[in-house]
Amino acid sequence: MLDPFFKIYDYLVANSNPPIRRKLMDEINWADRLIAIKGGRGVGKTDFLLARAKEVEVADQAEWEQQQLRARRKKPCPRTCLYINLNNFFFTEHSLVEFAGKFVKQGGKTLFIDQTFEYPNWSRELRRCHDRYKELHIVFVASPVMRLIEDNRDLAPIVKMYNLRGYSFREYLMLRTGIKLEPLTLETILHNHASYARTLCEQINPLEYFDDYLREGYFPSFMEKKNFVADVLKQMNMMLEVDVLLIKQIEVSNLPKMRRLLQIMLQTTPCPLNISSISDAIACSRATTMNYIKYLKDARLLNLLYMEGKAYPMKPVRVYMQNTNVAYMCVGREFDPQDIYETFFYNMVHVYHKINATERNAMFVLDGKFYFDVKAEAPERGCIRPTAVGNIQVGLGNEIPMWLFGFLY
Repeated sequence: MLDPFFKIYDYLVANSNPPIRRKLMDEINWADRLIAIKGGRGVGKTDFLLARAKEVEVADQAEWEQQQLRARRKKPCPRTCLYINLNNFFFTEHSLVEFAGKFVKQGGKTLFIDQTFEYPNWSRELRRCHDRYKELHIVFVASPVMRLIEDNRDLAPIVKMYNLRGYSFREYLMLRTGIKLEPLTLETILHNHASYARTLCEQINPLEYFDDYLREGYFPSFMEKKNFVADVLKQMNMMLEVDVLLIKQIEVSNLPKMRRLLQIMLQTTPCPLNISSISDAIACSRATTMNYIKYLKDARLLNLLYMEGKAYPMKPVRVYMQNTNVAYMCVGREFDPQDIYETFFYNMVHVYHKINATERNAMFVLDGKFYFDVKAEAPERGCIRPTAVGNIQVGLGNEIPMWLFGFLY
């Protein structure tokens, strides 16, 4: 029963070689028994699972060999780790609980699960696996639109959820240059940006790589021998057709409206949100339009900027594309660098910090206390508050190189 799955798993592991170790790998508490990895399409969730599976196998093999050495035996190590995809037709007539039981009986300890949403009653089955097999660790991939905690009584008390993002500029630089670069905290960037930038720029000039990253560095597919634009467009359509329509159970007849909405966002963001105009353009009510915008945000296509203390279902102050690679998918649009830099800043900063609009003169406030501006070019008279500046390699005072905010993860 399990042999075909081990053959698939062995092939995938042998042919998956992530070029760098993702920061999230060291942030997860792998001792937890039920872990969810959320992430938008195309950011490398499957490769992330397989990379962790390799690490688990090595650790389990070493532990087994030590046990055999102490017992003066030489029994082969059981298969303790397995990756499965729930889109396999096998699971149309066999339950996940049944499969997990067979795996545990043969010595299985860690089960990695992909395409979870393809399986009916997935949350209930995961809960049963968790409760029934006390020694089994389960790590599963979840679409960003799946509400694992908010509306899920089965999993909310037991699941630990983490978010996998696309490549940061730091990770992109590591891939392009081969130089190992450690992430920075916001406080380090604020107080030590000049000295750090000078030291790094003795080895490389980050600005030589920055524009390429903004266009095609967020998604791992830039490293593959295929058309990057075609691949990102494919992922965006999958976000609409699967992550939004299928998982949210929206009628397929509404897909053209959602595609039109996304095109409007591509053409206009960053921008305030004119709900009346957009509703007329896609022939939907204001309430439905707001719901669709929320779905695009949940699918990691949009970012919504709110005033402090405000949140959905209220109207955001401003809307951004989720990342600059997606923004550049708008055919024929000539981008103002300011728009791209704001989109990049939001995307990098909100991974670890709460970002809001503010009634002060600043453009953004982070965590309710750090006020920031974003500018494409350094102003002649300097900056009165911390400012992310797009066209500088090394900053001075409140002028901080934009590219450094890509080192937050």
